[in-house]
Amino acid sequence: MTKRVALAGFLHETNTFAPTKARLEDFVQGGGYMPMARGQALIEQSRDINLGIGGAVQVAEAEGWDTVPILWAGAIPSAHVTRDAYETISDEIIAGLRDAGPVDGLFIDLHGAMVAEHEDDGEGRLLARLRETVGPDVPIAAALDLHGNITEEMVAAADVLVGFRTYPHVDMAETGMRAASMLRELMAGARPAKAFRRLPFLVPIAWQSTLAEPGRRLYALAADCEGENVPSTSFFFGFPAADFPGCGPTVVAYGTTQADADAAADTIETAVLKAEPELAGKAYDPEEGVREAMRIAEGAQRPVVIADTQDNPGAGGDSNTTGMLRALVSEGATRAALGNMVDPRAAAAAHAAGEGAEIDIAIGGFSNVPGDAPFEGRFTVEKLSDGKLIAKGPFYGSAPLDLGPCACLRIGDVRVVVTSRKAQMADREMYRFVGIEPEAQAILVNKSSVHFRADFDPIAETILTCTAPGPMPISPASLPFTRLAPGMRLEPMGQIFAERDSLITT
Repeated sequence: MTKRVALAGFLHETNTFAPTKARLEDFVQGGGYMPMARGQALIEQSRDINLGIGGAVQVAEAEGWDTVPILWAGAIPSAHVTRDAYETISDEIIAGLRDAGPVDGLFIDLHGAMVAEHEDDGEGRLLARLRETVGPDVPIAAALDLHGNITEEMVAAADVLVGFRTYPHVDMAETGMRAASMLRELMAGARPAKAFRRLPFLVPIAWQSTLAEPGRRLYALAADCEGENVPSTSFFFGFPAADFPGCGPTVVAYGTTQADADAAADTIETAVLKAEPELAGKAYDPEEGVREAMRIAEGAQRPVVIADTQDNPGAGGDSNTTGMLRALVSEGATRAALGNMVDPRAAAAAHAAGEGAEIDIAIGGFSNVPGDAPFEGRFTVEKLSDGKLIAKGPFYGSAPLDLGPCACLRIGDVRVVVTSRKAQMADREMYRFVGIEPEAQAILVNKSSVHFRADFDPIAETILTCTAPGPMPISPASLPFTRLAPGMRLEPMGQIFAERDSLITT
């Protein structure tokens, strides 16, 4: 008998300390995600795209499900989702589900770390409303980012939560397939027991990569824990820049019995606790990092890649701080490129002047980030673009991007990719579309923390992490938390939140 399955999605990773909120128009445009899609357009746009919804569509079509596509919307990470955007999108998903009539199952694509202006647990509230709409017997399966701050409310409302296992996220579609496959089993009558564990320390995103240890082995262990009696396990590093009690790493496991679920969850929890001292790394200040990159580049055949981690637009940054550009110019770096500097006014000035022109402008530095300021200089307009490209690397997975009017501006022997819209620098095509061949550079500075590794690791001589001023401090301990869960350590082996709070208030 053909199963009737509803499909929806609502994704946002919220940095509650970031400078810019996510408005409804940001979800319509999509940023690094696909644009908002309704009905059949949801199916067509997500097919073969590296997103959870894309994987779910593959399973649905292979299974011959009668799908009811409702609404999918995602926006690039930023500060809180506005009340208007959250309620408008949530209400449309609920109304579409209600209007669809009886369904056998619901697949929803979520991030897991959404905070709205008026709602700490964006996904928990949405899942509760979905559960209320479909009733207690219709299974709900969700695909989530490994940066999800998973809450008890989310676990209670959904029958299964399935998280990514890679960072950079190259398995988004695969995760959607795993969640949809679980939904198939749920619709056949399976109802696994649930186990949920919360870890007691925040993990800096710069050290969460699954291409390195301990992330590599922790996620391998999560996969190895699955078996005949444990159909699904997920470890979530969490997104450490959300000031609410649900922020932090978690484990979710499902088992044939409660004992099966608990055993799997305990195994993963124990391994993460043991790995706590390893979840740290070395970072450089801007000038020190550029000097080290120049030193390495002298004897290298491939580019040295620098992560401008604290202005990562994938973690709430506006991608316009100037600390790394200032360091490249002051240290006399050559064959260097930086991307992306999001500055619509500078892009417009470049287009008005035309290719080959020299312009005196100030770029970036307008998000009121402490320690940051616009960078003033004379730039040559080397190349202009309408901002439309296909990001072919493994992170974006051939997604079409529209970055608005863009330009390559050169100062000395430093080139800057200037765009009008935000998207994380995680694909080599995001240099090539303005005439910069990344493999030919000595130094590449990417406004990203980890996602860029999916496409840049194969060409990098080495990767350095730098801490120019930005809205996403590399250490969560630098953030002015007020509402974390009592007892949460602010970084691996670090100070306990309640202790620091006590010191601040005395």
